Order: sequence, then structure tokens, then C-alpha cells
Amino acid sequence: MTFDASAQNKRKLPSGRVKNTTGIVSDTVPKPGADTTHALIDSAGYRRDSTGRMVKIDTIGMSKDSLDVPIDYTAEDSAIVIIPTRQFYLYGKASVNYNKDKLEANTIHYNQADQTLSAYGGKDTSKNPLNLPTFTQGDTKAIMDSIHYNIKTGKGLTKNSYYQEGEMFVNAQILKKMDKDVSYAYKARFTTCNLDTPHFAFRTKRVKIINDKFAVTGPAYPEFEGVPMPVAIPFGIFPLARGRHSGLLPPQFTSNESYGLGLEGLGYYKVLSDNWDLLTRANIYTYGGWALYLTSKYNKRYKYTGNLNLSILKTKILNTSTNTQQEFTQNTSFLINWSHSSDTRARPGTTFSASVNAGSTKYNSYVPNNTITNFTNQLSSSITYSKTWSEGKYNLTASANHSQNNNLGLVSVTLPTLAFTATTFYPFQKKESVGSAKWYEKLGISYSGSFLNQVAFYDSAFSFRKLIDTAQWGANHSIPISITLPAVGPLLFTPSISYNEKWYGNYLQRRYDDVKDTVYADIVRGFYTAREVSFGLSTNTRIFGTFSLGKDTKLRHEIKPTFSINYKPDLVSKYYDTLRVPATNKHAAYNTTYSKFDGSVVGGFSQGRFGGFNFGFDNLFEMKKRNKQDSTGDNPYKKIKLIDGLSFNTGYNFFADTLKWSAVSMAFRSTLFEKINITGSASLDPYAVDSFGNRVNKLLWKQGSLGRFTGGSLSVSSSFQSKKTDNRSDAQRTPTDNTMTPDEQQRQLEYVRANPAEFTDFNIPWTLQTSLSLNFSRIRRADYSGYYTQINSSLNLNGDFSLTPKWKLGGTIYYDIKNTQIQTMTMFVSREMHCWQMSINITPVGIYKSFNITLNPKSGILRDLKVNRTRSYYTP
Repeated sequence: MTFDASAQNKRKLPSGRVKNTTGIVSDTVPKPGADTTHALIDSAGYRRDSTGRMVKIDTIGMSKDSLDVPIDYTAEDSAIVIIPTRQFYLYGKASVNYNKDKLEANTIHYNQADQTLSAYGGKDTSKNPLNLPTFTQGDTKAIMDSIHYNIKTGKGLTKNSYYQEGEMFVNAQILKKMDKDVSYAYKARFTTCNLDTPHFAFRTKRVKIINDKFAVTGPAYPEFEGVPMPVAIPFGIFPLARGRHSGLLPPQFTSNESYGLGLEGLGYYKVLSDNWDLLTRANIYTYGGWALYLTSKYNKRYKYTGNLNLSILKTKILNTSTNTQQEFTQNTSFLINWSHSSDTRARPGTTFSASVNAGSTKYNSYVPNNTITNFTNQLSSSITYSKTWSEGKYNLTASANHSQNNNLGLVSVTLPTLAFTATTFYPFQKKESVGSAKWYEKLGISYSGSFLNQVAFYDSAFSFRKLIDTAQWGANHSIPISITLPAVGPLLFTPSISYNEKWYGNYLQRRYDDVKDTVYADIVRGFYTAREVSFGLSTNTRIFGTFSLGKDTKLRHEIKPTFSINYKPDLVSKYYDTLRVPATNKHAAYNTTYSKFDGSVVGGFSQGRFGGFNFGFDNLFEMKKRNKQDSTGDNPYKKIKLIDGLSFNTGYNFFADTLKWSAVSMAFRSTLFEKINITGSASLDPYAVDSFGNRVNKLLWKQGSLGRFTGGSLSVSSSFQSKKTDNRSDAQRTPTDNTMTPDEQQRQLEYVRANPAEFTDFNIPWTLQTSLSLNFSRIRRADYSGYYTQINSSLNLNGDFSLTPKWKLGGTIYYDIKNTQIQTMTMFVSREMHCWQMSINITPVGIYKSFNITLNPKSGILRDLKVNRTRSYYTP
């Protein structure tokens, strides 16, 4: 056995022993009768026996009490070896390393005969504990009053031990270690609170601990702030395994007036392989309702990653409303979520991705206690395969798309969708260019084409025959030709030619029935084509201007004008028909025109010939103030953006008989004080309308009016928060898991929104997010009897503030300005209690009105140990 240690200066030790510079203790004056045969080994491998003869020894063999690896040790005071009894002592901040085990203490005693280590703590001058034994084995670290440990067998006994196993902190009066993995504790206290005097703990007389697997206790008694509670659990099983492992998921008992008594979250997690897992959870209620959730996640490095979720709801809700005679509201619905993405390194040039969100149109409305999901009426899906070759010159994409409107119950599926694109190539460009390129060498031609097949149906009236009747297909081909001419001063001219062709599998033939005074639409199937050719010449430039507003302030104005001349012959007039609109009590019958391809999957071309110009300009305004904080002169001015963009665009058609001016489109965007984001858009029609809402050839400009608004939107959003009380960054405050798929991140975000009290940050005293949206549009009536204005507006408020450093109050409000009513409102109260947290979530307005109070530890290992009280009410 060898001992390696840091050297101390030579000093006299008891019995004439001296510590040398190698850390090996030798006896310079052997005691009479001492066995010195071990020291009489020469370099040739011989030694003298009891008769004085030289005997060859086996240099390979080892004594039974030797160890397989050396022991490294250090001691601040002294190290003593007693050779006859083969004992070794270390005094003063002693440390021993054996294999991967480490023992630190005030005093360490090693007995080579039985290979045991004993360690004790000391006391300082004030008789306080000093250098208590600290034993580190792998990831487990324990502090105790004393320890007796067998190095070879792994058995040991400690007294008054404190150690951490994962998130669990354990204190045992006596801890008996049977081997390196199994231990027994007597009179133990375990908790997840990391304070010396924990806020809560469980006390038990007997505990069996299997490292990295689980701990089993007998009857355990909870205590808070050192006060025992008059309740007990008959036994406890605490998982200690790290990493992925299969196991049962404990349920949560709930009492709900709408669903009855129930168990929620009952499930099982199964590790199928290193790349796959499966999570199953279920909710069961006494009124007869239930829910089943299946979640599978898969991931293969450098290949693909994704997850699949299936949710089935069997809803049976007790009706509390007096407006219905049915005792229960029943419904069965489902939802499928699938997310998949391939790694581009697996097959360069080929990608496959999927984002599927599909299910019953009534599913979202029956999800309890989730206002975000309840008001989500639009679902969409996309599965896409893409192949690129010839160094990215050609790309083929095949996809399947789905969209559904939960409010209308309308489901639309586009399958398949094929798209092929060829990047711009230059037929006159030389293979080996020398010098500057000629203007004609910059002529480029590209191609893009797509094929679509679509079916649509209402989920309440689904049948295969109706599905076939609604099936339609179409194709679109586009060949643009462009060339960039040399700049003429500050102007850049770009000529262009574009050819577009569309294929249709059917068209709608509308007809007016004189007898029934009704308009009917007949589907005419076949193969039909329509074409469009356009020619154009565009130019653009930039104009700058700076105006002085004072000694240290300047206003900078940038204008980006665009101008184009375009010509488009009328090649689609034969696909436009005249329709007689029946009379109503509001207007007399009149004629209107429509396209036979309205409503097709690829749409129709606009009617009429166009030959004219389009022009517009975009404006940027910013202020430049002298930067008084700049002492180097590198940044003499500080830019303050006033208007990020203010644009106007319109056009004029020389060949039109009437209505020659196009509508004026306007857009505005700005960020005020780097906090308030404002975006807006509007469409201004310069022509008046008749009593039916149809445009007439009468310019409003000549009447002193700017025009007639036909549509627009306005959005104002802002986010404010107080100064943070800690130095953590936003990334540290809200860490992201890169292994999570976008769908998983979205569901996690929805859970945070539904339970905000569980995710409050007490280091930010207050936050406030606001969002105001307003949009309006003129929509033609289905019977062509005129137009109506549709207006939608809403105000969203979300925020929180700290009543005290440990109490936080917040909420979210969705207010419908058009209907002057609150659509939904949620409030929360959260209490920070170090290792525990109390959260109260209240939803007094919405489809589901609910009240929930939860008291639970923050530790993940005890997250299912919670006190929960929930009340919810369903309002259909």
C-alpha cells in the first residue's frame, strides 16, 4: 500500500518517527523486537528469513489486506503510522481519497488490518463543531458527527448524518450503509427545503434508501416549522432515479360541481427505447365523464425529432343553467397534434416536416379551465416534403394542408399540393465572364408552378358523397422575365414580363330563377384554362433631407418613391358573366358581373385590360439629438425613430372606360419610446357608390373628399415592467429547452397562461402588457344584394404587481369593444414561501368559470404532493 500526499517540512514525531518530503512516514530508530523484515528487501527481490538466509520473494503477489488502488491523503497537522498494528492517523483538516470516494474530517483513522476508516470532528475554542466528517461518494455528499466505513465492502455506520440525494435533503440519527447502493436510516427527517432549519419535513423511524432508484419509509409524520401535524401517511415511496425511467404517475383527487368527484392525472410513463417514450394520462369523474391523453416523443440525433399527441374527451357536464331541460351536457371529441422535423444533415437537399393540429370542431370549447383554448376557433395543419437538387437550382415540394373553423364547423383539406420552382437563370450570361457584365447578360428567367386538390365539408353533415361533390383541383404556372438596366443617375430601371396560366377542374355557373326569384349555382366539371400576360417597367430611388430644429436637434426625412408603367391585355373576359340579382325589400333587381372561377382553389384573374401606371412612396422620419454622454466623438448624435414607415400607393388605368383610379392603400408603423408599437393600414376608394354599394364613376376628390374608407386595421401594443431586483438576464429568467418541439413549447405556454400564479417572478415588482386591435372591412353579401361593413375590435390587458415582497396579484382581461362586454377574465394571487408556493387562480367570466387554490412544494420530486381545491362552472 502506498500513500501519496503533499509534503510538509520535516519534523520530529512521537517514537522517533519523521515525516519526510514524500509524505511517507519511516521509522529511523526501530523498536527492539519490531518486525523489520519488510524493510529488508533488496532491489533483486530477496529478503532474509528468521535464520538469516536470503530468500527470493514473489514480487507479483499481494497480501490479502492490500488495496487495488493507492490512497491519497493530506493533513494540516500530522500523519502517524503505527507499523506493528498497521494503523494510520491523520490530524487537522485531514483528507483521504480512495478510488472515487473522498473523506474529509478533523481526525481520520485507518486500520489496514480490517480496512476500515473512522473519522471524527473537532471543536474550536468556543466548543463549536469544527471540520465535521464529510463523505463524498459519486454525486452524494454527506456530513455527519462520526463515521465508521469499510473501504473494501462498502459497509459503514454514521451518526447524525446530513446528506442530499437528488432534490431530497435527509437527516438521520443513525445511518447504516449495507453496501455502496443500499442504506438504512433510523429516526430520519427528509425534506426538499435547503435551509438548515427547514420550513417543512417528514419524520419517520425507518427508511430504506437505494441510491439512484427510490427510498421507502414506514409511517411518516409531516411537520411545519418544527411543529408536528396530527396526521400521518402509512408509508412513502420517493423516486430517486435520475434520467429517463418508466414508472407510475400519481393522480390528483378533485371535487368539481360540473364533473363530480374525480381523479386527474392518473397515468404511466414508459421508456420504449433510447429514442422513444410514451406518456399516458387519464381523468375519471363520477358523473360519467373521462379524458385520455397519449403523448409520445421521439428523437434520433442527426436524423429527426418529433412528438405525437392524442387527446380524447368524453364530456358529461352537469347543467346549472335554467335555460335547458337536459340534466347533462354530453359530447365526445378528440384532438391530434403531431410535430416532426428532420435534420438537414441526415439527407442534404431533402427535408420532411409536419405540424398537425386537427380534431373535432367542438374539442376546444370543452377543454376546462383554459380560456386561451376555448376561444381558439381556427386550427391548421401542414405536412411537407421538399427536395432540392442541382445545387439548389430546382426545388420540388409536396404537401398536405388542412384548416378548420371551429365556429362554423367547416373543414377544408388540400391533398396533395405539389409545387415546383426553378431559380432564375441567365441564358445570355457567359460561362466565364471577363470584366463588367453587359446589360443583356442580366436578363433572367424563372418558373414556378403548383398543383392543388381540395375537399371541404361540415363536420355535422359529413358524407362521402358530399365530400366528392365538393372536390376541386387547380394548377398555376408563372414565368417571370426580368432584367436590370444600368443605373441612370440616382434612378434604377427594371423592365419585366410575366406570363401566368391557370388550370381548373370546374367552374360555377350561376343562374337566376324568375319563378322562385332565387340565384342558383351549378358546378360544371371539365378542363379549363385561363391566361394572363403583363408587361412592366419600374424604377425606384431614395431621397434624403435633414432639417434643423435647434442647435442640438435635427430632423431626418427619407423618401423611397417607386414608379412603374404596366400593360395587361384582357384575356379572361369570356370567363365573366352577367347575373341578375333578385329584388328585395331594400332594392330593386339589377345586373352585376362575376367570374366563373370565383371560389376556385387557385382563384381567377381580374377582369379588363390595364394600361397605366402605379406609383407610391414610403416615408421614414427620425430625430437626431446630440449625444451629451459621448466624450470620444465617435457617436456625436443619438437617433430617435419617430415614424418607421408611412406609405401610400395607387394607380391609374388609361384603358378603363370608367373607374380609372385604383384604391389608395396606406400603411403606418412606428415605435414610440421603444415601448409602444403602432401599426395601421387603410384602403381609400376615390369613387362613390350607389344605393346598392356598387362603385360608380364619380370621383369624391372633385367633391372635396379624400375618398371612402373600405377597409383598415389598427394595432397598438406595449409592454412595461419595473426594474428587476436581481441580475439575471431574460434568457436565465425563462430558460428554453432546445429538445422541445414547437408544439410542446406552445402547449407549455398555454399551461403557463392558464396557471399564471404558478409561474410568477417575484424579482420583477410589476409588469403590464396591453394590446388594442381594430379592423373593419366592406364585404359583399352572399346574394350579391350589396355590401355590409364588418367591424371587430378588442382590448387585451395582462399584468401583475407585488403587494409585498412575498405576495403578487395579477390577471388578464379580454374586452370586446364592439359588443361592449368582457369575453373572459382571469385573476391570480401567488404567495412565495421559499420551498413552497401557494397559488390562487380565478376565472369569473367566460365559458368556464372557475376557482382554484393550490398549495404545493416547488421541488419537482414532490410536485404531486399538493393541496388542491377546485370549483368550476360550465356556461354553454
